[in-house]
Amino acid sequence: MKENPKISVVIPVYNEEDSIEPLYKELKSALTGLKKTYEIIFIDDGSTDRTFKILEGFHKKDKNTTVIKFRKNFGQTPAISAGFNNSKGDVIITMDADLQNDPKDIPRLLKEIEKGYDVVSGWRKYRKDSVITKKIPSKISNIIAKKMTGVNINDFGCTLKAYRREAIKDIELYGEMHRYIPALVSWKGFRIGEIAVKHHERKFGETKYNMSRLVRGFLDLISIKFWMKYSTMPLHFFGTIGLLTASIGFVINAYLTFTKIFLNKPLSERPLLILGVFLVTIGVQFITFGFLCEILTKIYYADKKIYESEKILR
Repeated sequence: MKENPKISVVIPVYNEEDSIEPLYKELKSALTGLKKTYEIIFIDDGSTDRTFKILEGFHKKDKNTTVIKFRKNFGQTPAISAGFNNSKGDVIITMDADLQNDPKDIPRLLKEIEKGYDVVSGWRKYRKDSVITKKIPSKISNIIAKKMTGVNINDFGCTLKAYRREAIKDIELYGEMHRYIPALVSWKGFRIGEIAVKHHERKFGETKYNMSRLVRGFLDLISIKFWMKYSTMPLHFFGTIGLLTASIGFVINAYLTFTKIFLNKPLSERPLLILGVFLVTIGVQFITFGFLCEILTKIYYADKKIYESEKILR
């Protein structure tokens, strides 16, 4: 029986026919120097150039190389998820295929993992990208992500990361959530580290990054924030809104009732009455929605743990 590798390197690839071969050579050199068993998993995310043909050649001559080909371009998050699902290593490394990440940083990531971290994220401290289209939006995005998730890393968007297998085994990825995996695993109590890594200018092809990905990523961040705080108690979120809204409506209606009974003012022409009734109705609906979410949450967690144990002493 073949022994499982100690390290898995997961690389999403999309139309990188010029960069994939030099990356493969640099990666093999870095991994061979580790003196540990490894596997390389390329995920061809629907490339339309010669990328898959080149990857096929790697697979034929290298037993440590796996190639997964998507039927179409699904995106980086599904590609990383497929890599996780097909990996066998105790530590999984993710990186880009465009030569901007440096394979020589992999040993440094692994040293941090050996110190006890469960995830080590790369930080492109001296990023070789456009200031206007990448650096500034990335800076803003990282500040917001750090504030919302409470995870103290500087570069959520850097693909070069190392993960212990147990940290990502139950992670469910969708949208643009690959960049927020440290936040998801931190929520479960795993330790997150970060080191500065090299970042090179893009030599070949075109960037796959655009502003629409930034917007989608921000919406996913809101989803993650909600999930981290309220996934096991959605009634606390919707119930709070519902009680606040209904309370305001109740106060308005109580005031109108007082003016009608004691001041004999008519209510038929008071728009405030409509607002009061509307707020009470909306508040009740929010609370009801919260109860429905609680039921769905109980169904979701019926066969899932809502905690992670580091040790069990028997």
